[in-house]
Amino acid sequence: MAKSPAKKNTKGKGFEETLWDTANQLRGSVESSEYKHVVLSLVFLKFISDKFEAKRSQLIKNGQEAFVDMDVFYQQDNVFFLPQVSRWSYVQERAKQDDIAVIIDTALSTIEKSNASLTGALPDNYFSRQGLEPKRLASLIDSIENINTLATECGVGEEDLVGRVYEYFLGRFAASEGKGGGEFYTPKSVVTLLAEMLEPYQGKVYDPCCGSGGMFVQSLKFVESHQGKSKDIAIYGQELTSTTYKLAKMNLAVRGLTGNLGERPADTFFADQHPDLKADFIMANPPFNLKDWRNEAELTSDPRFAGFRTPPTGNANYAWILHMLSKLSEDGVAGFVLANGSMSSNTSGEGEIRQKLIEDDRIECMIALPGQLFFTTQIPVCLWFISKSKHASAKYGYRDRQGETLFIDARNLGTMISRTQKELTAEDIATIADTFHAWRSSESELKRRVDKKEIGIEQYQDRAGFCKVASLDDIKANDFVLTPGRYVGAAEVEDDGVAFETKMQELTQTLYRQMDEAAELDKAIRKNMEALGYGE
Repeated sequence: MAKSPAKKNTKGKGFEETLWDTANQLRGSVESSEYKHVVLSLVFLKFISDKFEAKRSQLIKNGQEAFVDMDVFYQQDNVFFLPQVSRWSYVQERAKQDDIAVIIDTALSTIEKSNASLTGALPDNYFSRQGLEPKRLASLIDSIENINTLATECGVGEEDLVGRVYEYFLGRFAASEGKGGGEFYTPKSVVTLLAEMLEPYQGKVYDPCCGSGGMFVQSLKFVESHQGKSKDIAIYGQELTSTTYKLAKMNLAVRGLTGNLGERPADTFFADQHPDLKADFIMANPPFNLKDWRNEAELTSDPRFAGFRTPPTGNANYAWILHMLSKLSEDGVAGFVLANGSMSSNTSGEGEIRQKLIEDDRIECMIALPGQLFFTTQIPVCLWFISKSKHASAKYGYRDRQGETLFIDARNLGTMISRTQKELTAEDIATIADTFHAWRSSESELKRRVDKKEIGIEQYQDRAGFCKVASLDDIKANDFVLTPGRYVGAAEVEDDGVAFETKMQELTQTLYRQMDEAAELDKAIRKNMEALGYGE
């Protein structure tokens, strides 16, 4: 099948925006929050079909036509083998039929049955159940037909296309509809910052609330951008929502990644899919301030909370923290997003849990993020970094950080990208991550990284208003509150060298001059009003 070129849009729209406009035509046929599942499933089908057809053409060109229906010749190149009814060409040719929803569902179910790695990844009779209007669905298929998923015109690598469209749709839904708690979408710049700080080069990477798998994708990108190998990381995750669980599996599959997301979508607290896992890196954006996550009598003796007070029923923030701590290997580090209230709350024993975490020396770093980073919530957020051990580690090049916690106040960073949203720039991310690595690295490791230009800070130093290393006594003196602003202080104001007396004299003269000018202006206004007959 010849691949269609990417459609040029005379109005300058990107292919994601064109898809969005087409998907919006489904309004009335399907809930707007379901657009992403409809569109992503079809983009996925088009993507794997294009790869299949390209491989099939290559086999024929190489005189291997006898092998075109043998799945092993596709799988060896990380290409999914597609029976006839599962191919985009088959679906697209029947797009105008009234039973197109059934045709799509059949295609997706057949793909799953033919490719073990996609088991549980694709929607099950989803299109038929949605009651989609055939004409609108046909229009969406026509729009996707005009995207060459393997073409450089899209501006992205082929494996990133599905992820890019998914990210775009999540962002648009979050911006247009809002989604409480921030659990729906983690801004790319925040995920990138987590990856740059944790540096998951090799080992087990875990996300206990993985959503669509964005943290895993960013981990992979980090590894590849630093000339690492994707096979050096093992992915573990868990997701509660069935449709999102499927999209996460799909997101990993198109990148050739094998991830263990558990046997099924499930509640992390009540049906832990990885009870024996010890992860080297944990990246997460748990639902903020989750209420009623357990009943009063539930999980009171859970081993994940052993040694701590059981987190309160009214807020799951500390349940997530203790769950992640329990999943860390001895050298493991977790980085995650939480609402700012987690740094200071004393409600229902949360302060007691936080105090023990601090006294047990588990807190590596706390970062206050700027506002307006999230589409999904106006709640101010922060990053926590916790570890099982702060001892020196030759394996990772860490120095001994026992008794130390790094505080970073990044609230003044970020750039507005729209009227309502801000993002961290690459420079902002480097500033924060370099500060963290300069503090954590051993002397020899820091020198190596500086020499290789992996880091732009030759030696860690406290910076008033931005970063400060605090001791346990410092934190105790602040009532075990972890808000960075309490520790970093105010930024120093640069002295311009002008004496106070001189400045005061200049300011006084300016004030008197302005007062004289104001008096003259009052006279002129009064005179004009009198000339118009409005005198006293």
